[in-house]
Amino acid sequence: MIRPTPVWRALAVLGAAALVLTACGGDDEGTSASSPSATFPAGDGTLTLGTLLPQTGDLAFLNPPMIAGVKLAVSEINAAGGVLDKQITQIDTDSGDDSPDLANPSVDELLQKNADAIIGAAASGVSLNVIDKITGAKRIQLSPSNTSPAFTTYKDNGLYFRTAPSDALQGRVLGDLMIEDGRQNVAIIARQDAYGTGLADATEAAITSGGGSVAIKKIYAPDAADFASIAAEVKGTNPDAIALITFEEGTQLIPELIEAGLTNKKAPYYFVDGNLSNTYDFPKGTLEGAKGTRPGAKLTAEQESFRPKLDEANGGKLDDYSYGAESYDAVVIIALAAEMAKSDNPQAIAAVLNDITRGGTKCTSYAQCVDLAKAGTDLDYDGISGPLEFSDSGEPSKATIGIFQYDANNRYDEANAVKYVEGSLE
Repeated sequence: MIRPTPVWRALAVLGAAALVLTACGGDDEGTSASSPSATFPAGDGTLTLGTLLPQTGDLAFLNPPMIAGVKLAVSEINAAGGVLDKQITQIDTDSGDDSPDLANPSVDELLQKNADAIIGAAASGVSLNVIDKITGAKRIQLSPSNTSPAFTTYKDNGLYFRTAPSDALQGRVLGDLMIEDGRQNVAIIARQDAYGTGLADATEAAITSGGGSVAIKKIYAPDAADFASIAAEVKGTNPDAIALITFEEGTQLIPELIEAGLTNKKAPYYFVDGNLSNTYDFPKGTLEGAKGTRPGAKLTAEQESFRPKLDEANGGKLDDYSYGAESYDAVVIIALAAEMAKSDNPQAIAAVLNDITRGGTKCTSYAQCVDLAKAGTDLDYDGISGPLEFSDSGEPSKATIGIFQYDANNRYDEANAVKYVEGSLE
């Protein structure tokens, strides 16, 4: 359960406790809500979207649902008449990993092709490598999956946004989950980057404030080659659970943990969004009972058709749907902001983008919202991924974290979450 503290109070939401978090506000150069100014240069009349998503690298398993979300949104918007009476142009590139650096050349390509907005990167570390180049070129960057708390106050000239919530929320949910499950001496193993260390710190804070202890917080280099020594070091602390804050390299770490005697049955594993996957090729039962957290709202009955549509956009059934909804919503809010601004100029779009998600007439689809936007009516888009409600920092002020559990086939069922925990970052 989520425990009340001086800055946290419980709310009954979706059958689970809700979280109220205090997060840092934006800085003077952060995203702010305002009306589009007539001083912005005119765009070329065509909204051009670039994707900077992981076709290769440690997060490649996220590419299918994310690119499917983008494709689905673009196709639906174009079918509804496009944006500014023209079809959206979509250009896809590979974000890769930090090494080798594919993201910077990809961004160069997108800028040269006059992308008004770039959707991605998936990894916080990769986005931090390119954010200055994108926003410095006065283009929008909107990530569906960046969760590092570092972005909340980043000096982005009002041009960086994200549809995923800060890991201040996921870390709290993960830590509270472990305490709720009776874990009292937890090991945290996390990659050394903006994502890993930020989520590890938030998880540790939740564990200790809940009365538990962190036996070891092992931070490793993303390109680490010796996971056996990490497993041995963790074993020496005799943990009763292990939080795995990894990307694809978790497939190398888990066998070493097992070899050291730290099986999932001995010290239950807890996964996060960076490694919660249905693509693990482990012996049957390896992950049975392990749990994991991931941002994303429970779909309403009306939204249940979304996942089959993602499957269709993918060209076949997806293994999982991580950040597909957030990617879809990223496209929709950019398109609606362009209609509201009556321009594809990135700065004009950015000036109204936050307000698209809050405080106006409620609407839940592009087709429903676009007429309001064209009429200049203040609208409040509630997305497939949740209510969004962007803060002035250009990120969700409300979000939901799903908790999932692996079965004997080392898979978790998207349709049967253990529970959902909704929280507010204000």
